[in-house]
Amino acid sequence: MTTLVLLRHGRSDANAAGVLAGRLPGVSLTDDGITQARAVADVLADVPIAAVYSSPSQRCRETAALLTGQMLVEPGLDECDYGDWSGRKLAELASEALWERIQREPSAVTFPGGESMAGLRDRVVEAARRITGAHEGVVVAVTHGDVIKAILADALAMGFDDFQRLNVSPASLSVVDYSGQLPLVMGVNMGTDVAAQLRSAHVPSVGGGDVAAG
Repeated sequence: MTTLVLLRHGRSDANAAGVLAGRLPGVSLTDDGITQARAVADVLADVPIAAVYSSPSQRCRETAALLTGQMLVEPGLDECDYGDWSGRKLAELASEALWERIQREPSAVTFPGGESMAGLRDRVVEAARRITGAHEGVVVAVTHGDVIKAILADALAMGFDDFQRLNVSPASLSVVDYSGQLPLVMGVNMGTDVAAQLRSAHVPSVGGGDVAAG
């Protein structure tokens, strides 16, 4: 019985600059990002957490370090490799012909010199399944917006080309319960109300079935 908490890293200096960071080294949290991550740590303080996983990126590891001193770095949670797009301004990229296709048909997109979006999806969904299969209880994965959206789209049985309809803000929490036969998405892009849901995640529903009363 595992509940996966998907935490996007706090606001980074690349977010503040409007830059597509990708896997560029040295991208750190801003002061606001640190404040956001500390607020999340406070929210989760009384939730029993079995493990905390982090993307290898610095901004994710900085976020995870404010939750725990014993994170597990998971390469499968890494950001998409944006290749030649890495480090470029988002406002500039929005004028590229590929940008519209990323919004409408991400499954068909491969970034110049980088990773395909379909490859990203397969990689991160496999990582989520591996992580949840290794633990019982609540597990936190600190990662990136597109990674979280891909995992949520899989849990929701959404077509991958619709995953851009999901919004995942910096330092937001999304929760998927993998206890049953099918994933149960408990919340998306949440803030301070997540702790109450996590504390009740494994409380049996009325009648012992899968459907809660009310």
